[in-house]
Amino acid sequence: MKYRQRPAAPHAQQALQQAGIAPLLAQLYAARGIADVRELDTRLQALLPPATLKGAASAAALLARAIAQRQRIGIVADYDCDGATACAVALRGLRMLGAQELHYLVPNRIEDGYGLTPRLAERMHASGTQLLVTVDNGIASIEGVARARDLGMQVLITDHHLPGPALPQANALVNPNQPGCAFPSKHLAGVGVMFYTLLALRSLLRERGQFTAHNQPRLDSLLPLVALGTVADVVPLDANNRLLASQGLARIRAGHMPAGMAALFELSRRNPARAHASDLGFALAPRLNAAGRLTDMTIGIECLLTDDAQRAAELAQMLEDINRLRRDLEADMKQVAIGSVLQNLARAPRLPAAITVSDGGFHEGVVGIVAARVKEQFHRPTFVFAPSAAEDGAGLLKGSGRSIAGFHLRDALDLLAKRHPGVLEKFGGHAMAAGCTLRSQALPIFQDALQRIAEEWLDEAALHGQTWCDGPLPAQYRSIETAELLQTQVWGQGFAAPLFMEPLHVLEQRVVASRHMALKVLHHGQVVEGIWFGRTERLPEQAELAYRLETDEWMGRKRLRFLVEAMAD
Repeated sequence: MKYRQRPAAPHAQQALQQAGIAPLLAQLYAARGIADVRELDTRLQALLPPATLKGAASAAALLARAIAQRQRIGIVADYDCDGATACAVALRGLRMLGAQELHYLVPNRIEDGYGLTPRLAERMHASGTQLLVTVDNGIASIEGVARARDLGMQVLITDHHLPGPALPQANALVNPNQPGCAFPSKHLAGVGVMFYTLLALRSLLRERGQFTAHNQPRLDSLLPLVALGTVADVVPLDANNRLLASQGLARIRAGHMPAGMAALFELSRRNPARAHASDLGFALAPRLNAAGRLTDMTIGIECLLTDDAQRAAELAQMLEDINRLRRDLEADMKQVAIGSVLQNLARAPRLPAAITVSDGGFHEGVVGIVAARVKEQFHRPTFVFAPSAAEDGAGLLKGSGRSIAGFHLRDALDLLAKRHPGVLEKFGGHAMAAGCTLRSQALPIFQDALQRIAEEWLDEAALHGQTWCDGPLPAQYRSIETAELLQTQVWGQGFAAPLFMEPLHVLEQRVVASRHMALKVLHHGQVVEGIWFGRTERLPEQAELAYRLETDEWMGRKRLRFLVEAMAD
């Protein structure tokens, strides 16, 4: 892996400083493409209006009619954290705006698969649904929407995934990535799309005199959920998504959040008063996602819906227990997957351009996480497959993939399907993450075809990979105050957290907890504590280390330390 320093345009850095941004932040922002301080405005007034979000007005009219006629509205959610938060936002928001007949259904990952299927449409109809609303899914549900319409239901699709060549014939469709949508932010998560749909509905109801600007429901109370789903789905944090996440985190820090989120903070031993985006992505989201991967995301959604603290604590503990099981499964599957890659590498002259791993003992709910771990270790587009556990899934493999820069995974699957018709039963996803289903006998064809596409699309530089860093940390910024300033910013996909890199003298090193390396390094003449999680190999006395600034508590005292992530070759 090569490390390169992000270039910061001098004129942008200077403009940001002149606008009052601290010098170090100005450098970091300029290096991430920020040239105007207005891109950093996280006030609610700076939120992009829903007017240019195609389909939002039609969706608002559909929902307003359903509310006025007391129709039964049914939500079909997805089984990941984005889907769970989108479902909770939909139900909480619609109740605030006057809906009374509400219910939801979340598909079972194994038995139902992804999205609105004809079978799910029939279940929704049997439950009395008159208006069916999808959240974080539906853009690819051609047959499911058709079946719902045949049964007499109206259908509203809210989704953010990339559309295929045909769109479902819904009564209304809200998706910033649909053809003809002029909405400037194409990276809304599913929960963000649902939040915008509610904003459009409230605006319509206000125009009709149902609310005024002074007594309208405070939809901003939903922003902690929006922030959680946005961060969890790893969508690029453009200016609008950073605003949504910032506003949600501000409310969390003030103690304003659903009881279930508070319970998850407590269980994960994170302090909500000092909440950061990383707490959402690495503490809360995995616990919610575990339910969708291994059991039933209804547990997660109920945790986000309840206002009873005791009930929230019970549900959060259930999620914690499921997540422990998920971690055990992941560790076992990761060991098998990486062992399989290394075994194949021993028989081949070089690592393939794309990696495919399958094992009869894998759990289909965890293949995506394992694919991410393999991709991180070998820096190759990776697909991991497990046998389908569905009753009608005999002979089927369920696969999940993760990719690297320069390899659009969904486009690759689309090309593979065109070159080899019939190999993929179904597929979908994004540039960096995608899923597919195929017959077990088709796996060798898939493996060979994916590798050929990767060889065509990726050159040696892309396969070798590079990590961007922010250069050395000036001595004057080595402080608890700087670390806390950086931690309060919203970093994430497409807006990476600062990673500093420079030669350091390693004074002391010792293994702690059998799997981490505790360090003392010399930085501009000052001894600094450091930690490298997951590393036990000793470091040389002089090492060029990549690290992040963080604070931790030790015996009641706050201290600064370097969180080491890598060492240059």
